[in-house]
Amino acid sequence: MVAAFQEFHSPHYEFVAALVIIRTMAKPPLSMKPTGWFQVAWSDEIAVGDVHTMTYFGQEMVAWRAESGELTVMNAYCEHLGAHLGFGGSVVGEVLQCPFHGWQWSQQGRNVRIPYQDRPNRGRRIRTYPVVERNESVYIWHDVAGRAPYFDAPDIFAGFNDGSSADDYYPQQRLYRERLELHPQYVLENGVDFAHFKYVHKTPIVPVFTRHDFAAPVSFVDFTITFEGDDNQKIEDIDSRVEAVNGGLGIAVTKSWGMIDNRTISAITPVDESTSDVRFMVYIGRTPGTDPVRAETKAREFGHEVIRQFEQDVEIWRHQRYSDPPALANAEHEGFTAIRQWAKQFYPDGIGGSAADVYAASQKGGTA
Repeated sequence: MVAAFQEFHSPHYEFVAALVIIRTMAKPPLSMKPTGWFQVAWSDEIAVGDVHTMTYFGQEMVAWRAESGELTVMNAYCEHLGAHLGFGGSVVGEVLQCPFHGWQWSQQGRNVRIPYQDRPNRGRRIRTYPVVERNESVYIWHDVAGRAPYFDAPDIFAGFNDGSSADDYYPQQRLYRERLELHPQYVLENGVDFAHFKYVHKTPIVPVFTRHDFAAPVSFVDFTITFEGDDNQKIEDIDSRVEAVNGGLGIAVTKSWGMIDNRTISAITPVDESTSDVRFMVYIGRTPGTDPVRAETKAREFGHEVIRQFEQDVEIWRHQRYSDPPALANAEHEGFTAIRQWAKQFYPDGIGGSAADVYAASQKGGTA
């Protein structure tokens, strides 16, 4: 166990320094290199000309924005003599220049110029990653086999086909927690865990799920829920719901209606074999015809409350042990079985959705 100070500042949301106790938890028996779209930054963190350093999936990377505004994410080391492009590297027009000898690399990771030689080195290439900027976020496609993306990262507005846009909502509020010892699958499984709402978030009654659709890499979960009233009310009388879209294991977006209009994005990205970065975003709907200052204040307060509730989940996830097979109540069996079976497609060799699968593969010489 170690203690460390953590501080985070953002124009959207701010945390003050706090003492963080870091405990070494049991490593989950799940691969930390799943396939899919994963958030590695927010778009406004990388301005034109910036070179942004980061580590994900055990790989040091850089993200850089060319003069055209095009964003590139690539592995961090120059193929010449191994200089780290994030420390002193510079954007020159549409290329990234190494600080060591001035070699220039394109957005495709190819060497395009050696300043003291007539021709570039066409035989060497730095690995780049497919990038999508959506939801004010930077997503990269990760696949250990190098396959191209085969599903889209969900859009917090277009994904619900209701004609809404960011103009209908107050600015995004954010939470960022670095290197927590949790796995992305914990967060996705939370989406089918109806019972936790009453005991973690203190809802008056247990929600009822109305949709589980795990037929494709992008899955859908809908449920009826309320945060008001008491435990004497009936679920049939509740007219407020949440719709969720899961884009693989890395991104989940939700839309709530029948209550305060809000949308959320959770994005969990593995850093190494034990830890993940956690990002959570909230949009609160604008309310036309109300006092604008008071309405925005109320929106920020409600956004803080949504973030607080997510932090309640985070506190459990970061101390959780992956249970397999889990001891499920009868009503839990369908949802957990479906989501764990669905999750297997995102792991190397199709394993990782259960500890038993990982063990069986290891006995045969496979990897997780």
